[in-house]
Amino acid sequence: MDIIALAAANTGLPLPSVRATASLLARGDTVPFISRYRKEVTGNLDEVAVRAIESEIARLTVLDERRKAIVEALTAQGNLNDEIMGRLDAATTMSALEDIYLPFRPKRRTRASIARERGLEPLAKMLMSSTGLTNPGSVAARFVKGEVATADDALAGACDIVAEWVSESTRARNGLRGRFRREATVSSTVVKGKEDEAATFRNYASFSHRLGNIASHQYLALRRGEAEGLLKLSVKINDDDAVDGIAAWFVPKGSAAGSRRLISEAITDGYKRLLRPSIETEMAGEWKEKADAAAISLFADNLRQLLLAAPLRGRRIVAIDPGFRTGCKVVALDESGTLLADDVIYPNEPRRDTVGAMRVLMGMIDEFEADAIALGDRTASRETEAFLKSSGISDFVEVFVVSENGASVYSASDLARSEFPDKDVTVRGAVSIGRRLIDPLAELVKIDPRSIGVGQYQHDVDQTALHDALDFTVMSCVNQVGVDLNTASPQLLSYISGIGKTMAGRIVEYRTANGPFTARADLLNVPRLGAKIYQQAAGFLRVPASVNPLDNTGIHPESYHIVERMASDLGVAVAALPANTALIDRIDAARYSEFGNETVADIIAELRKPGRDPRTEAANVVFDESIHGIDDLAVGMILPGKVNNITAFGAFIDIGIKENGLLHVSQMAKKRVANPADVVKINQRIMVKVIDIDLERHRIALSIKDLS
Repeated sequence: MDIIALAAANTGLPLPSVRATASLLARGDTVPFISRYRKEVTGNLDEVAVRAIESEIARLTVLDERRKAIVEALTAQGNLNDEIMGRLDAATTMSALEDIYLPFRPKRRTRASIARERGLEPLAKMLMSSTGLTNPGSVAARFVKGEVATADDALAGACDIVAEWVSESTRARNGLRGRFRREATVSSTVVKGKEDEAATFRNYASFSHRLGNIASHQYLALRRGEAEGLLKLSVKINDDDAVDGIAAWFVPKGSAAGSRRLISEAITDGYKRLLRPSIETEMAGEWKEKADAAAISLFADNLRQLLLAAPLRGRRIVAIDPGFRTGCKVVALDESGTLLADDVIYPNEPRRDTVGAMRVLMGMIDEFEADAIALGDRTASRETEAFLKSSGISDFVEVFVVSENGASVYSASDLARSEFPDKDVTVRGAVSIGRRLIDPLAELVKIDPRSIGVGQYQHDVDQTALHDALDFTVMSCVNQVGVDLNTASPQLLSYISGIGKTMAGRIVEYRTANGPFTARADLLNVPRLGAKIYQQAAGFLRVPASVNPLDNTGIHPESYHIVERMASDLGVAVAALPANTALIDRIDAARYSEFGNETVADIIAELRKPGRDPRTEAANVVFDESIHGIDDLAVGMILPGKVNNITAFGAFIDIGIKENGLLHVSQMAKKRVANPADVVKINQRIMVKVIDIDLERHRIALSIKDLS
């Protein structure tokens, strides 16, 4: 099997590009490095395409290893021949390989294997012959011996063998797979006696849907309900038609009536007892895999939007982790997120010490010259925000409401304890809230992506696949933005192309012992950081204080000589080029085509905006101050909101109260919307209309179709 050619065919990408990318991956180049700095080699493939090639090659490699294992097993059995080898070579999926191997796979004792042990396989072959048996009973009598007491016992054993043949037939299995894909429906009902417990699954209490086009969130919800013992699922196809179709393939047309009757009975038995349960289980896995893939793709997209949320650059922050009885934890942070001070205030019930709270906050704001407040969005957030407004504090500094998802995970982590060994979890949590306003990416990488709250049913999907997808998303975002080599945490550095956790730790240790890096090339002084790691990582690291201004750009050190030549041709120093539009406009890109048009274009783009950050500046949202809870809402109200989360069926919108409203996909546009992420983005500020309020279930339905 030519894995590269097959990967090109399966991904729909040009074979030369796939071959070149595979070669780069094989020598240890990373996806971010290849997509950013090897565009000429790959034919300008982007990160998505390079990742797809990497994944497909990995899948096909596993497939090829399984093929080799099957060949070895069949060879050892003496069952490998040219016909089977040809089928194995042609198989492009794991199920196709396993179907070929199925008749030869070592099995536990079955009814068919017992029948073979009793010498009944010749009788089964007679039944299935083109002429069959006119009088099966008389022929079966010849096989009566030992444990085969009667002719009927012999025929029953022969039929067991036929049933197994049918269940192991590649044609029958593929035919039934196709029927399941075309027509299968899944139905659900609440388990009797569990009606109250299943309240959260009320939408699935009497549910039926064709599995071929069921939404991922629906299938995952059904699976969760079944796993929790609250829903009973059934998958239906037309079994009679399926049996008739298989019989048309397996009952010899010219065989005697006696044989046909027995074969038909064996087919029905094999279908019900062996074939259908096997294929239904397999198809359930296929549907689960598809639902997982769709959900994971959505989770990864949500995570990307969270990580690339706009930072609040150059601002000093007072961060508040709000609370009631235990008070609000308050910390002051400088522009880089360094903890300057911490305290506790009690502006809410039961103390309502608004005077003391105001004194502490204004003291921090004045002392540390803070000009923004980061307020956590969980318990007591709305009440604390009201205090900030009523006290007039929000007139002095801008207030940003910040998601607390995962802050408690960070505050209790070993990392948080090592950063703040003398502070309790509440202070660490407040620091995390403030830091994710200053730089969401730098702070969120410290938390397991699954704890950030990227979507529904994230605990129901394949956890290995989810981890891989989210981990890659973090790596992609970190490398897209780039990091300051002298301020980045070990966690942030670990996601840089080629570095990893161990080397990130060594870099930080070296930095602590020797002081800040003065140039990218200083990285080569870090123990065990060789030329390969340097090549993969250098372009994504920034050294703002370096004497070489290119060290603070996305231009790779291997391309510095190109910039030097550009500067020489213009008669200026390299330091004169970055951000100098007048000079950059004079660069004739065609003069440097020998280095590759894509590389030259990227260099010029970097010179125009050196160290450019793809993220925008943080913007705030002002909620309707007259709305304090769900009871204040009325149908028809138009309110400001912020997109908190995106699902396959819509988006959840923060409208400034405890409950998020649901903007269903059907309410996003007057035409059909296939993907909610095409319409809204996480943290986007939008206006929404209230179209329904369910006080009992605390649910709010919103629309943006008609805001008039």
